[in-house]
Amino acid sequence: WGTEVCTRKVRVLDVVYNASNNELVRTKTLVKGAVVLIDAHPFKSWYESHYGMKIGVKKGQPVAEEEEKKQSSHVLRKLASRQKGRTLEDALDHQMASGRLFAKITSRPGQSGRCDGAILEGPELAFYQKQMAKK
Repeated sequence: WGTEVCTRKVRVLDVVYNASNNELVRTKTLVKGAVVLIDAHPFKSWYESHYGMKIGVKKGQPVAEEEEKKQSSHVLRKLASRQKGRTLEDALDHQMASGRLFAKITSRPGQSGRCDGAILEGPELAFYQKQMAKK
C-alpha cells in the first residue's frame, strides 16, 4: 500500500485487466502489469489497528457498538497524533467495504505463482477502472 507504506501477504482472488491481451484475463494468467483483485482484510485490519478506527463500513448499515478496549494514555496520544495526517480516498474505502482491492503486479511471477504488487489508488485507480468499464 504505497501511500501508507504497508506491505502484507495477501491472496490473489482474480485477474481483472491486462493491457496487452484479453486472453490472459480469460485464462487468469499472472503476468507483470496485470491488474488483479486481492483480499482487503489484512490491510483493513492493519489500518484499524494503526489508526484506531473502523473503515469500510457500508452506508446505511447499523454499526455494531463494541466495548472500548482499555488503552494507556501513551497509546491514545499516539493514535491521536496519527489521526491528524490521516486521509483515505472514497474509492479505497468503498473497495474496503466490499472486501476486495485492485492491485497491479509489479514483479514477474514464476512457476510458484508468488508475485509482488502495489495497491492501485488515486489517478491510476481511476484510469484502470475506466479501462475495465470499456471492456
